[in-house]
Amino acid sequence: MQYRTLGRTGVQVSTLALGAMNFGRIGRTTQEEATAIVDAALEAGINLIDTADMYGDGESEVMVGKAIAGRRDDIVLATKAGMPMGEERNHQGSSRRWLIAELDNSLRRLGVDHVDLYQIHRWDPRTSDEETLSALTDLQRAGKIRYFGSSTFPAYRIVQAQWAAREHHLSRYTTEQPSYSILQRGIETHVLPVTEQYGLGVLVWSPLASGWLSGAIREGRDITTSRSAFMPQRFDTTVPANRARLDAVEQLAELADEAGLTMIQLALGFVTTHPAVTSALIGPRTLDHLHTQLAAADTTLSTDVLDAIDTIVTPGTDLAPDEKFDTPPALLDPTLRRR
Repeated sequence: MQYRTLGRTGVQVSTLALGAMNFGRIGRTTQEEATAIVDAALEAGINLIDTADMYGDGESEVMVGKAIAGRRDDIVLATKAGMPMGEERNHQGSSRRWLIAELDNSLRRLGVDHVDLYQIHRWDPRTSDEETLSALTDLQRAGKIRYFGSSTFPAYRIVQAQWAAREHHLSRYTTEQPSYSILQRGIETHVLPVTEQYGLGVLVWSPLASGWLSGAIREGRDITTSRSAFMPQRFDTTVPANRARLDAVEQLAELADEAGLTMIQLALGFVTTHPAVTSALIGPRTLDHLHTQLAAADTTLSTDVLDAIDTIVTPGTDLAPDEKFDTPPALLDPTLRRR
């Protein structure tokens, strides 16, 4: 396992990090299975575990807390807040009112007195940067969080938050957690240059592109991955974007074979090669999934392989642009771009 510094914090984290979204009902993973996955990940050298309040409505945090009991100090523990938690309209977003209340809920579910990294799950256009940063700074000073970060923020919002922190003399975001894979390279255009400019740590999610790069999806095979069962529209190969992904996957599979790599090694090696990336989040549902992903821990891609990837998927290109999660609201809601 390799380790890198998380932004400018001085904290050393593994280049592969354990994402716990699949713990519980989402991945149908039991507590026993989740604990076994955590045990194996820590044994392999992973020291960063990432979860969120909304994963299974808190179930993932509970399972992570039980799995790490007795070894909390050896783990860089991260969680997130901001997505809706129930029907109450104020149980979401990044207001001071909600973040303070929900952090206490997360700490209770995790069974700890602090988290190392607290992340805003999505940018909340209803809440000012000053409001959010002020609350996070107070939580940091209270010792309940060590650092805080953003997740899937558009590049201009990352910049704005940095300036707001400076203007109001508040602590700033130290990390960003964007989606990034060979098939979704849009963040190379704006987000990654910004994170490098401000010295942010970058924890990328979905490096296997929701299973497209796992090796299980190939031309002529039925797509039977767990993700395709509840998100079938993202795997319908009659959709042009999905057809483009499948065409790219076939070329990437041939490239991986020629390089003596698995598709997973190619995919994870690609994202961790980028100098702006600190860690790639893997989200195994089973121990077998974990072991196949751990095999990529020390993968280094040659320049020839990286150049070939650039030929298959142009740098800065999202093959499925409709699945971007950092699109400015005005592009999604016509009322925000019309007088």
